[in-house]
Amino acid sequence: MSYDQASQVETLFEVLANDSRLRLLHEIARRDEVCVTDLAAALDMKSQAVSNQLARLQDKGIVASRRQGNNAYYRIVDNCVLILLERGLCLVEETDRRGRNPARPPNPNRPARGTR
Repeated sequence: MSYDQASQVETLFEVLANDSRLRLLHEIARRDEVCVTDLAAALDMKSQAVSNQLARLQDKGIVASRRQGNNAYYRIVDNCVLILLERGLCLVEETDRRGRNPARPPNPNRPARGTR
């Protein structure tokens, strides 16, 4: 991975590192396309808060919108985002299954603590 790619991935993860935005993305993924009012009701959020979070996601090209009358309908732009959400949930479920702090086997390539 190049430095430029690493920086871009870091920026993406920074935008996704917000529980409200992740919940919004999950709800949009469930419905394919949804308006702000319906998202606000489904997630028990204020419409303005939903709009603000969607604006952040739209600025990064994660979601796109279309207007129909007074409503803006949002959809996820790239299936890679859906895959990333699924993988994130998978990791959480695996961690829960093993316990919150699963013991890791020692890495044979890493020096023991205090020996550096």
